[in-house]
Amino acid sequence: MQYHIITYGCQMNKSDSERIASVIEKYGLSPAPKKENADLIIINACSVRQSAMDRIYGQIRYLKLKNKKIKIFLTGCLLAKDKEKLRNKTDLIFKIKNLLKLSNFLNQKLKKQISDDYFQISPKYQNKFSAYIPIMTGCNNFCSYCVVPYVRGREYCRSPKKIIKEIKNLIKNGCKQIILLGQNVNSYKSKGVNFPKLLKMINDLKGDFWLAFFTSHPKDLSDELIKTMAKSKKINPYLHLPIQSGDNQILKKMNRKHTAENYENLIKKIRRKIPQIAISTDIIIGFPGETKNQFQNTAELMEKIKFDMAYLNKYSPRQQTAAFKLKDDVSQKEKKRRWAVLNEILKKTALENNQKLIGKTIEVLAEKNNFGRGFNFKDVQFKGDKKLIGKFVKIKITQANPWSLKGELI
Repeated sequence: MQYHIITYGCQMNKSDSERIASVIEKYGLSPAPKKENADLIIINACSVRQSAMDRIYGQIRYLKLKNKKIKIFLTGCLLAKDKEKLRNKTDLIFKIKNLLKLSNFLNQKLKKQISDDYFQISPKYQNKFSAYIPIMTGCNNFCSYCVVPYVRGREYCRSPKKIIKEIKNLIKNGCKQIILLGQNVNSYKSKGVNFPKLLKMINDLKGDFWLAFFTSHPKDLSDELIKTMAKSKKINPYLHLPIQSGDNQILKKMNRKHTAENYENLIKKIRRKIPQIAISTDIIIGFPGETKNQFQNTAELMEKIKFDMAYLNKYSPRQQTAAFKLKDDVSQKEKKRRWAVLNEILKKTALENNQKLIGKTIEVLAEKNNFGRGFNFKDVQFKGDKKLIGKFVKIKITQANPWSLKGELI
């Protein structure tokens, strides 16, 4: 029996899919070369935006047309409304934490014992040189537009001892990039260890590796964390810090618990301590009630901060959230126009930042043939041998565009 996993959404979902694959294979299933060849499809869903759910509906229709006997299991971040709509279109809907209960539906005997602690399930990592490590799940912030607290629950943190154990094993087996995950990763706290202390513990481990983390909230980005990042040689000089809007009234309606001025001052502080840092963000376009002047405040903030990357998302109403009660009064046409404005600002600032690297030599982790990711988390293209995949290489940057760099192997 062959399986195929289709993953939508964030890095946490990708990490969950690695655990799903590990469990499925312990029941004797093997991965199918293509989804069309699979006997079982597991869709790891994301209800954060309606566009992702629309793709899932389309995917299920396609799979059923290709193979009427195919079984489809559904998991991931799912709102009650989406579960109800998809219940009759799938064979099973299960919570990611209930992986062990799959035995009741697979009709397969367990080949190897599995831990009943979801976080203790050994993942089937996508490769040997880079690994996602979830250190917490859930969120307590209740931003008015966000479904995460409803589909992931409240914050739950793994013990630092178990996190360190998993990372030590990865480093021992040659892993070069450790990426810590959490919906609000910098609010981590367990057994007297906060997030900066956890970073220091990992940074002090022996081995040649990089350390990164996603995703942070501005309200939890402390001076202690900035200081730890600045002093730690293994932590990537990269920070993903969502702003969502540059207008204070909209931020208040979003329940973001910070102002545009707070955010701007925080970025200035970070850049003083870590001058080489690359910064990316998330922005929601067309939040209910967003006027043209309020949108302009976001555009002006983007021009001031000069992000290296920004993930621009048109607002999508989601049931169960506080913002769902508000009228979605910005038209799709206007959202599209505003998206284009912000994307042009991003293209300009990202290009300016990348051009500063021309002529410089940076360290790159080769991830694919002729492609890698720099220590600053920027994409880098270069000509090289496949044997370099999974290794650190030195690349002299010769060209830059807004989204990536090109260089020569040294």
